[in-house]
Amino acid sequence: MKKLFTLVASLALMAMGHSALAQGNMINGQVNSPNYISTGMPIALIAPDALAAAMGDAGVASTPDAYSAHWNNAKFAFAENQFGISTTYTPWLRNLHVSDMNLLYLGGYYRINKRSAVAGSITYFSLGEIQSTDDQGNQGQMINPNEFMMDATYSMKLSDNLSLGATARYLRSDLTNGMSVNDGSGYVQTKAANSLATDVGLYFQQDLDAGQQFALGAFVSNLGAKFRYSDDDTETEFLPANLRVGGRYSYAVDNYNRLNFLMDFNKLLVPTPPVTIDGETYGSYDNLTDYHQTGVMQGALMSFYDAPGGLKEELQEVQISAGAEYWYNDMIAARAGYFYEHANKGGRQYATLGFGFNYSRIQVDFAYLIPTARFSNNPLSNTIRISLTLNMGKVK
Repeated sequence: MKKLFTLVASLALMAMGHSALAQGNMINGQVNSPNYISTGMPIALIAPDALAAAMGDAGVASTPDAYSAHWNNAKFAFAENQFGISTTYTPWLRNLHVSDMNLLYLGGYYRINKRSAVAGSITYFSLGEIQSTDDQGNQGQMINPNEFMMDATYSMKLSDNLSLGATARYLRSDLTNGMSVNDGSGYVQTKAANSLATDVGLYFQQDLDAGQQFALGAFVSNLGAKFRYSDDDTETEFLPANLRVGGRYSYAVDNYNRLNFLMDFNKLLVPTPPVTIDGETYGSYDNLTDYHQTGVMQGALMSFYDAPGGLKEELQEVQISAGAEYWYNDMIAARAGYFYEHANKGGRQYATLGFGFNYSRIQVDFAYLIPTARFSNNPLSNTIRISLTLNMGKVK
């Protein structure tokens, strides 16, 4: 079983572009250690659209669109169009000349009336074809790891300025194609992991004087049952439950020029694993077995205070996204942004650029990611991402 979860962790880390270090250290008597929080199916947190991806992955309070199921489901109730559908193709690890890994997304929404909307989306991630090997390096079966999500959303206005969204999601992670894995005491039959999860979002939007608008958003996503890749109930993986809060300021300079400024703060609602330093374990758990047996809701609450390094490490777990967008005549857009994650929590740090154009009912967006960390293995490095959106009608 240990070998199986080594594979699971390796694929998850490859998907997110993280590096994990097992050895901790002390500075001035305080725990100071790279301590990556591993989850099942981390792909659920990857931006599905080139629009937000071009603005540093900021989107919890961005202008409502067909991708709002990922960023904040409450935004659908404020969408200006009656109907919208979108799709994105994201190549994976192209910087390493990998040609068979990609992320596909399809989503859409429908405004029932001026106060409510329904939406749905499908995400599929293929990790290509992988040659499995045993402990002696002998080749085994070829596997095709893949992950899949689909969800349904209902969003409604609670007032003229405030809306609430709720989403039900099904997740499936098949990383081993049912391989039998030798855990040292015998072979264990693996299986695809399945789970159900929910999202809840709040969105506030207020028009100000002189063509200005202010928006705030809060979004809890992927809160659900843990993944099990075998029948062994002691080996589980948390879903990437997540809290995102942020805001947007928009300013219409005149009838042709419009600016948007966004900032998001993002934190996993997953407990922080313990670290071992000189044979002594630090943190809220005596060992990794106790850590993995923590309940979902208990883990979500503990995620705010269980870090071995105390408040300092808890703050390190907050990721920051910032972005800006310029529109000319609602036809051409230019975007830029930045994403920051502390080195002890994965070290993803990158700038983003992008542009888009809107013609009649069709909008096309492009994004490009530029790593800025000294050592980076981000799977989206130097990759162009493309999104296509179709908007129909105005809300009556």
